[in-house]
Order: sequence, then structure tokens, then C-alpha cells
Amino acid sequence: MRRDEIADLAAFVVVAEEGSFTKAARRLGIAQSGLSQIVRRTEERLGMRLLSRTTRSVAPTEAGERLLATLGPMLHDLDAAVASLGDLRDRPSGTIRVTTVEHAAKTILLPGVKQLLRDNPDIRMDVTIDYGLADVVADRFDAGIRLGGEIAKDMIAVRIGPDIPMAIVGSPDYFRIHPVPTSPARLVEHKAVNLRLPTSQTVNGWRLMRGGRETRVRLEGQMTLNTIDLIRDAALDGHGLAYLPLDMVQSDLEHGDLVQMLAKFTPPLPGYHLYYPNRRQAPVAFRLFVEALRYSQ
Repeated sequence: MRRDEIADLAAFVVVAEEGSFTKAARRLGIAQSGLSQIVRRTEERLGMRLLSRTTRSVAPTEAGERLLATLGPMLHDLDAAVASLGDLRDRPSGTIRVTTVEHAAKTILLPGVKQLLRDNPDIRMDVTIDYGLADVVADRFDAGIRLGGEIAKDMIAVRIGPDIPMAIVGSPDYFRIHPVPTSPARLVEHKAVNLRLPTSQTVNGWRLMRGGRETRVRLEGQMTLNTIDLIRDAALDGHGLAYLPLDMVQSDLEHGDLVQMLAKFTPPLPGYHLYYPNRRQAPVAFRLFVEALRYSQ
């Protein structure tokens, strides 16, 4: 394959990723008309359409998706290899894109990178809060943060925090109407404020110990939310029981705004892990980021 053909394929990848000729042309630093000619020339050479175009959007065809799935990671690896050479000459730099849940972001990620960002002003963080099980490769993240046990086997996983004590809580107002449950079996008599998981579109199961075994319990309720900050607020307002990290509600418990129950039946969750694909030539900035978060007992 000639060099100009490789360059044309790289241009197609940028258009497919951006979903826009205008944005892609800006990213590549060339005229939009010239970029359109490059893509058209590539399609003619391959004998098939790679992009579907409308007045509002650009999206890969089935053939384009297949080509993008192969070429995209290769070109990103090439970019990373070139960037790693620059790290030998310049200060650590670049944007690190991370998908995480909000509790991990508040308790581990933000405190962990505080000094890193102060010491390295050319490193930038782009953080997305998401309770789905993100595919960091397909979604073009550099890394993700999730609980241990939720990470795909083909990912590199680095523990970044201790196990997480959990608490089942409710407000005093709620318990003026409902009896305090004395065993996991009595939870069926109660309403829950649930967390919806976007990947499965189900509510999060509460991990409890019953008969010496860990089990998942899912309760009914009138309110389902997608952030634990809102779940805490709803529990404080008396909408039902909530299953939350203990550190998140410790102050509420101490002030009597929430009441904890079934503590001996509520095991801790496995700690958070940073996960990412194998990167043979990871930029210095990313290596510093991993070390900044790495957990040491």
C-alpha cells in the first residue's frame, strides 16, 4: 500500500470518529472540500461506500464500521508511540480521558491527581461520570475506574483504593411509618430508593450476607435515580431505604438525619480499580497518572 493511500485511510478514520467533515477538517488542518475529495477517492478505490452523509450528520456504513474498528486502534497506537517520543523532550503533557463512578471520582480520583496536576500543568483530565460498564477501547477512554470484580479479564487492572464499607439507611421520618427491619428477610416490607444501572437497565442489587453467604437483594420502590448523591437526598427526604457507601452518609448518621440498620449483614464492596488496555508505549503523563492513583496498603 502506498503512503498516500495510508494517509487517505487515516483521514477517513478522523471523519468517522468526529462524525463531521467540518470538525475533521479542523482537526486535520485541511480544507473541508479537500477532505471530501480524499474520502470520495478512498471509496472509489475500495469500490464501496464508507460513510453515509446527510445534511446534518456523517456516519460510517457497515463497511466503514468494520474498517474503523481495525484502523482506529492502530492509528491511536501510532499516535501514542509518537507522543511517547515527545515525552523524552518535553514535560509530561496531554489529555487523560477517564470514565468513573461519582463516589470513586470524589474519594479517590480527584484527591489522587491533585498534586499530579499541580506539578504538571500540561496534563489535563477529562472525566466522565457513568455507572455503565464502559468499554474503554470502543468509547475511546484512556482508562476506567470500577469496583473490583466488574472489570473485563483482558484489561490491566490496578487497585486504587481499599474495600468500601456500605450502609443501609433510612430517615427518622420514614421509620415513623415503617418498622426498622431486623433481618434481610424483612426488607421486602420496605420501599427502596434505587440506583439504575445503564448497561443492564436494571436496578442495582444490594449485597447482603444471608446464612453465611453473600447474596444480591433488589427491592421495589417509588423512586429510581442514576446518581448516588440524589439517592442520599431522597433517603433524607424519607422516600425509602438507601444502600450507600458508609463514608457518604457518616455525617448524616452522626447528626441523626439518617439511621443505619442491618450493619452486620452488610459486607464491604471490593475496592475500586483503575483499568486500561495494554499500552506498550504509554505516554509519560499516563504512567504518572497510574502511579498517582496506585493503592498501597
